[in-house]
Amino acid sequence: MGGRPAVGAGAGLVPGAGWRGGRPEGYCHRQLLDAIRYLVAGGISWRAMPSNFPAWTRVPPFFRRWREHELIAEFHNRLRGTVREHEGREAEPTAGIIDAPSVRAAATVPAASRGYDGGKKVPGRKRHVVTDTLGLLLAVAVTAANIGDRNAAAGLLIRPRRLHRDITLVWADGGYTGSLVGWCRDKFALTLESVKRTDDMAGFVVLPARPRRCVAERTFTWLMNSRRLARDYETLPAISEAMIRWSMVTRMSRRLGRPRSAGRH
Repeated sequence: MGGRPAVGAGAGLVPGAGWRGGRPEGYCHRQLLDAIRYLVAGGISWRAMPSNFPAWTRVPPFFRRWREHELIAEFHNRLRGTVREHEGREAEPTAGIIDAPSVRAAATVPAASRGYDGGKKVPGRKRHVVTDTLGLLLAVAVTAANIGDRNAAAGLLIRPRRLHRDITLVWADGGYTGSLVGWCRDKFALTLESVKRTDDMAGFVVLPARPRRCVAERTFTWLMNSRRLARDYETLPAISEAMIRWSMVTRMSRRLGRPRSAGRH
């Protein structure tokens, strides 16, 4: 499940036993972390947790505590910086890619937080993400599938711009146009470069920003390899966002566990 680098990268973040006071916990946090990663990768339910992990009743409260206290977001962000340095990059990104695919929702998803994406003919939810140029996650927001890309992008782009002051450029597809481009420029001094097809383009045409946009599409492929994310099974969008971060934690820990390719910059 990715090995020890993930824990080593966030060793100063993982709280010790008894950090909340009261009765000491019966399981070490490494076991609970691995249990969550196993659930996300295998797509199982909480009750189906194998017996060699902590009792299933202990894992959901740990997951909830890490989500509510934003520990998983902090853990994920620290690990991303370590991966970028491992790949020969600066820890802080300077550019990003924004995109948003729709995924089908399971019956457990409430009607209030699901919708229908008329363009892609998908009933369910939409995952709005901003990645760096390596495909690593910078920001994520899960909404109903009927929420437009531009409507969600304004709130989504605020997060990486505030956390990563060096980001000045974000690539996007033709769905991110109109007043959003000027709003990003005037509000955050952020260039939103949107490239779309024109009416005179026939057949397959390689667009200038296509290589960058493929980075985000590759990230979506990584996420779909986690069976828990093959559909949206979560009752709350915030839980879906946490599951996405846990999936990327596993992906990044595996990336750290393999040797860096010669000549990679």
